[in-house]
Amino acid sequence: MNTQFLSRRNFLKASAATAAALATTTPSKLFAAGEYGGKKIPFGLQLYSVRNECAKDLVGTVTAVAKMGYKGVEFAGYHGRDAEALRKLLDDVGLKCCGTHLSIDALLGDTLAKTVEFNQTLGNPFLIVASLGNKYTKTRAGWQEAADRFNEAADKVKPQGMRVGYHNHNIEFKAIDGELPWDTFFNRAKKEVVIQFDTGNGMAEGGDPMIFLKKHPGRTASVHVKPFSKARPNALIGDDEHPWKDIFRLCETVAGVEWYIIEYESDAFAPLVSVEKTIEVMRRWGKC
Repeated sequence: MNTQFLSRRNFLKASAATAAALATTTPSKLFAAGEYGGKKIPFGLQLYSVRNECAKDLVGTVTAVAKMGYKGVEFAGYHGRDAEALRKLLDDVGLKCCGTHLSIDALLGDTLAKTVEFNQTLGNPFLIVASLGNKYTKTRAGWQEAADRFNEAADKVKPQGMRVGYHNHNIEFKAIDGELPWDTFFNRAKKEVVIQFDTGNGMAEGGDPMIFLKKHPGRTASVHVKPFSKARPNALIGDDEHPWKDIFRLCETVAGVEWYIIEYESDAFAPLVSVEKTIEVMRRWGKC
């Protein structure tokens, strides 16, 4: 019979393995606590980082994430749970829902009311579209149409205290008809349509966070704190090539960031080790 909880023996074994990995694989580019300064913005985890673990044991995985010191989680799928069960899980371990990744269809037509109801139960104000299909991304007109759909949804969810937003990958930084889709979309979308900027995805195609975090002041509600390195594609934060001091400064002075959301998708270490190492770096940098 399957159980939703890690056994005590397995939990202790996993904890010991994680501690050993953390002790022997600390990133080299660490700075003294407080050197990064700025506001204390809460850190959440995008659960896609530990998706396989969630599929096997959602309760045990989310519990472990809370013990690491994360303040929230962002969902990318619900692993067969309804909103009430997910909210109880979050409440039990002391986490908030800092976002959900959705398809654009979840914001359209009759489906929007169900999306709102589900996320109200979660206590989640951020309805983030994770990517767009070819219908919207192949042409400049398609990106404009997508912005119009977001505008409509933003108006409808505003009375419920919710915001819709868009999460970049890298296609947004490949010009179409002489204009970057990022600019096409966000110049047409209302300011109520928020940005979730992914630092790793952006840099992969020249979407430098030092440029794009400045373009729409106060509009970047959350940032996916993701490493980027040409030399070592699986590098963890602290051993990557992002200018993190400058990125954090922009987030905390210009961009309007309310949540930092860790996402790690590579394979340098086991996923739970990677995300614990990352939050430990943030702690040592004085960011949390």
